[in-house]
Amino acid sequence: MNLHRYFPHTPEDVEAMLKACNASSLEDLYRDVPPQLRLKDGYSLPEAMSEKEIRDFFKSLEDKDRNLVCFAGAGFYHHCTPAVISALLSRSEYLTAYTPYQPEISQGTLQYIFEYQSMMASLTGLDVSNASMYDGATATAEAMMMAVAASRKRSRVLVSATVNPAVRTVAATYARYHKICLDSIPATEDGITDLEAMYAMLDGGDVAGVILPSPNYYGIIEDFTGVADRIHAAKALMIMNCKASSLAVLRTPGEWGADIAAGDAQSLGMPLNFGGPYLGFLCSTEALMRKMPGRIVGATVDSRGQRVFVLTLQAREQHIRRGKATSNICSNQGLMALHVAIYLSLMGPQGMREVNNIGCAGAHALAGRLCATGKMSLKYPSSPFLDEFALHTDLDIDALIGRCASEGILAGVKADSHTLLVAVTEMQTQADMDRFVGIVENFEQP
Repeated sequence: MNLHRYFPHTPEDVEAMLKACNASSLEDLYRDVPPQLRLKDGYSLPEAMSEKEIRDFFKSLEDKDRNLVCFAGAGFYHHCTPAVISALLSRSEYLTAYTPYQPEISQGTLQYIFEYQSMMASLTGLDVSNASMYDGATATAEAMMMAVAASRKRSRVLVSATVNPAVRTVAATYARYHKICLDSIPATEDGITDLEAMYAMLDGGDVAGVILPSPNYYGIIEDFTGVADRIHAAKALMIMNCKASSLAVLRTPGEWGADIAAGDAQSLGMPLNFGGPYLGFLCSTEALMRKMPGRIVGATVDSRGQRVFVLTLQAREQHIRRGKATSNICSNQGLMALHVAIYLSLMGPQGMREVNNIGCAGAHALAGRLCATGKMSLKYPSSPFLDEFALHTDLDIDALIGRCASEGILAGVKADSHTLLVAVTEMQTQADMDRFVGIVENFEQP
């Protein structure tokens, strides 16, 4: 009996392949590999376990994890994931059907991508959405490259210093290898983009695009009234890096006059899950549709007049020459886009507003109570925020985060040695906030 039943090659197959390689044996095939790099003993595998033993083993690993109440944000947020989403995602027709090359048998997959794109276009106030990017940072980097491609002769892009530093770092990596000059717009003392400095940089006449945040890294809601006109007058494109869930209550990129919106859709009910998988959304005006990577699904009618869905502008995936393809993100386009489509369908506009209202009320209440301890203060007191805020403190932030963690609270994100970012969603209770405030009140420097 063949003990390696999952290996498809018979001894005859192996012999034929060796002959094609002009090798007499497997040892001869690997003769160029230094002996010291070859495995000499068997694999170090544990003894076989019964099903119960395996379950007990992984349960013991799970028990080592600590579930903390999460007040951390900085780009990724703890929101409720309705149970129906996981139930639908696990169905075989969705779990295995994320590459719809044959529209005749992929109507379900094509429809939910179409619905996802429709809802994201509505959420951003723009004409077109793709499906989709791996995360918000790479989506923003792709938006940067779209701006350069659209300008053709310009290769300079400006990015606000108030954009999440992780996003700026990823964009800088993309810029480096695509010969794009990525310059930083400074921030004001109020933690917002220095628009006068940006206008001066635009006057150089060599800018392809400008990346601005909504909200920014510090949770601040910036005012971009009239900014799009100035950017467009300089023949550049306006790109907005957005937190997806906040677009349900804040002015949309389309309303600001932006050309492209990009960001992470994790806030639309995706579990934090140790960093992923997440979903980067990318929306634009119709004029830029051909510069956009990722799939676009369209609705049409068949020969019988029935509504059907098809891949539109699909010559950007695996079925094009590698040198001309602009994306290769199939599994993300399927399952994660479906996740967001289900979440937005369940929540609806009213549900999205309620989630934001709960987070906003909780954040403002918690900020006031933490400042009342006398050990913290709002870093930018004159700047409005939605559900995330920056605190200035002289406390040892690392020690404070450690102390909170020991009592079941993930206190926030350390932005610098004196700044703590705190976020509130619908998931934290009043009792959770009481505990957080109590820890800060009683905290003593180590």
